[in-house]
Amino acid sequence: MRTTQTPNGRVVVVTGASGGVGRATARAFAAGGDRVALLARGTEGLAAAADDVRRAGGEALVISADVSDAKAVDDAAQQVVDTFGPIDVWVNNAFTGVFAPFTEIGPDEFRRVTEVTYLGYVFGTRAALRHMLPRDRGTIVQVGSALAYRGIPLQSAYCGAKHAIQGFNESLRCELLHERSGVRTTMVQMPGLNTPQFDWVLNRMRGRARPVAPVYQPEVAARAIVYAASHAGRREYWVGASTAATLLANAVAPGLLDRYLARTGFASQQDEDRHDGPANLWAPADGRQGHDFGAHGRFDDEAVHDSPQQWVSRNRRRMGAALTVGAAGVLAARKLTGHAGRGR
Repeated sequence: MRTTQTPNGRVVVVTGASGGVGRATARAFAAGGDRVALLARGTEGLAAAADDVRRAGGEALVISADVSDAKAVDDAAQQVVDTFGPIDVWVNNAFTGVFAPFTEIGPDEFRRVTEVTYLGYVFGTRAALRHMLPRDRGTIVQVGSALAYRGIPLQSAYCGAKHAIQGFNESLRCELLHERSGVRTTMVQMPGLNTPQFDWVLNRMRGRARPVAPVYQPEVAARAIVYAASHAGRREYWVGASTAATLLANAVAPGLLDRYLARTGFASQQDEDRHDGPANLWAPADGRQGHDFGAHGRFDDEAVHDSPQQWVSRNRRRMGAALTVGAAGVLAARKLTGHAGRGR
């Protein structure tokens, strides 16, 4: 039975909603009164995420689905429509990964990362468009990464998938613009985040996997995603000063960045201690034999709670106008000063 829509509430789908960024994002949408469909493979994390959504003031719909299964994603989208009504926002976020040198990743493992992390976005986007295009409205948010532009060592499968998402999304955006569609797609490029992924990815490094510093809390990412969903005219958003610095450096001097990462990229992605958690490559870490991991990882002591750069990214037009006015004022002052000097 379809529920009654709350005033100003949207119907939102979040994939990978059982933990990390997806979990924080589901809570953030719920806090705005939205109804949130939670898609993931697990059970414990999904149940806890649904409780979070309800406590935050939203309605929750739990759907267990593997995003690498196109039919399962299509069925999930139909279930959302049948329960909540038309989908307003679809957030592609689910992923998996392997931390290892490329030569130590097996073909099946590489394929699995690609199917979940890349094709999961493709299948999610297709399912969303199937319902959005006939209405000529809706927003698809692709949760990206600085690694969508800049590959780093030990994450070749994940970086390859994120690069693929970037290209796929740009192509789709052009097609939607060509058709003058009311459906929008945007991408949010993320920095290193304090999520449980570093304890459940398949890890073949000597040390325990960790994000490259500085590390941001998942709520920083969630706020950016919610904002992007309401301001999808922008093709993409950058979150975190480290993301901006990485992308700009890669655009200016990619060869130098190659050498820098060759020297620093191995040590910066692992701690000295070793811990082998339940790898979620083939099965969810929060299945019936697992537990709820929540939104945060083990880096709360160092994680940053805010991103001034995110404000700049949102307000770049305003900043550009202010800089233009300021520059014009400086030039005018210099001219006046020059005239006054000559008058003396």
